[in-house]
Amino acid sequence: MTRKTQTDETRPTLCHASTDAREGSRDSARRSHNFSDGARSKTVGDVFEAHALTFLQRQRLRFVARNVVCRGGEIDLVMRERDDTLVFVEVRARSHGGYGGAAASVVWQKQQRILRAAQHFLSRHDGATPACRFDVIAFERGRLVWLRDAFRADGC
Repeated sequence: MTRKTQTDETRPTLCHASTDAREGSRDSARRSHNFSDGARSKTVGDVFEAHALTFLQRQRLRFVARNVVCRGGEIDLVMRERDDTLVFVEVRARSHGGYGGAAASVVWQKQQRILRAAQHFLSRHDGATPACRFDVIAFERGRLVWLRDAFRADGC
């Protein structure tokens, strides 16, 4: 069984413009602006999460967990403020502002999935439930926007 490997020339880029897009190909330019095209979406998401983590650590938040998953929900980052507030962070990225941009994509249904995962995370830790907050870090056209206390949940 032979295994195909990709060379650097055929490997997709992680930035907005692929080689074909720079050469003027309209179809490839459209594809290069879509972060959610299968397997590439996960690696692009990991890069944005890493940038968000670095930013939050510079803001003096401490790392607790990453990619907390439960049935029906996921949290990208869990951080802790200096006052011990637990911060659940959703990281979103959009290359264009269509449909409201990255921050606007955290709709009610997405918030419910984050809340479910937060409840799961809190249930697995002993002791009193700490104060908690739900933040969104949105990358709007490459610019980081931090929305502290982006939405609230009763019981946290």
